[in-house]
Amino acid sequence: MRIGTRAVRWGVPVAAVAVVAGIAAAGPVIAAAQGEPSLPRRTAAELLADAAERWQSGRLPQMSGTIVETASLGLPALPAAGGATSPLGLLSGSHQAKVWYGGPDRLRLMVPDEMSESDLVVNGDQVWWWDSAANTATRIKGAPDGAGRPDAVPYAGTVTPRQAAEEALRAAGADTEIAVGEDASVAGRAAYQVVLTPKNAGSLVKEVRLAIDGETLVPLRVQLYAKGTAEPAFEVGFDSVTFTPPAPENFAFTPPPGAKVEESTAPPIARVPHGKDGEVGLDGHDGAAPRVVGDGWDRVVVVSVPKRFEGDVAGAADRAKGGRDGDGVASLANGMLNAATPVSGEWGSGRLIRTKLVTALLTDDGRLLAGAVTPEVLYAAAAAK
Repeated sequence: MRIGTRAVRWGVPVAAVAVVAGIAAAGPVIAAAQGEPSLPRRTAAELLADAAERWQSGRLPQMSGTIVETASLGLPALPAAGGATSPLGLLSGSHQAKVWYGGPDRLRLMVPDEMSESDLVVNGDQVWWWDSAANTATRIKGAPDGAGRPDAVPYAGTVTPRQAAEEALRAAGADTEIAVGEDASVAGRAAYQVVLTPKNAGSLVKEVRLAIDGETLVPLRVQLYAKGTAEPAFEVGFDSVTFTPPAPENFAFTPPPGAKVEESTAPPIARVPHGKDGEVGLDGHDGAAPRVVGDGWDRVVVVSVPKRFEGDVAGAADRAKGGRDGDGVASLANGMLNAATPVSGEWGSGRLIRTKLVTALLTDDGRLLAGAVTPEVLYAAAAAK
């Protein structure tokens, strides 16, 4: 696996340019009322254009802070999912990460998980992955020049405000109303709020609020609201942030005495098993990559699921708890088998699970379809084999 896969992405979203062009064509949209704090008035087009120019230029400020991610999707109880850094672990509860960014070749990310922590440390040509639970320090070899750039560092299991903002802007298009809302205070910083409101009837998303720092134009927080709710179903943002150069010692790493030292071409957490030795990866039992049906807010992800999980709830759950089946699609499929409702149609038959924000369909022919959409959208995607 090449370095850069499953990356923390703070770089400019390419789709932002198209979004800005669409806003400009629609005319200026300015907040009708400004809250506290008060920032200079800007249209949505002006704000996103300035932000895109800043991000594209690479002029990212040095900074440090704590990121908190909270999900309240209304999911049923799911099998053990490998802790806070697992993909499934991010679907419920609250999780924290600390970040220090000192420039293109200096970055540190730390994720605490109960009594342990995982760290990615980039300092020049030295790239380390530290897993305190396993007492293992992995030196990542073959990192390309600029591996410490915020848009190039491989790190699975962490969602940042930048990453979430990129996804929201990628989904936005002609079917999205974009406006500037009331100013907000995030981590003690005055921030603009860009509000994205989908027009799609098939989307479960009511709106997405992007809080952009009024001085640096760095995304500070992303809140995603489901239709019919008053509180965010998903939120990721800085709990604290300082735009000053981090101390050099934050980027220094030496394996502790007694630690196991390994070398790898990618962080161990980024490796995805492909159906050998009873394991299952995020891309399914046959190694096929997930595919996307539809676009914008109606996107549906389709993934292959191992046949052996169908009708074997107890055994599959036991295997997941034992760590033999990974912590992604397999565990999610197991939880769905326990809580899903049988459904059928011209597309076939399967089991459906609904939450405030996410709908998922596990078909009897071995597919998992999921998206922030209504069941009808999933059924249409299931029919498009």
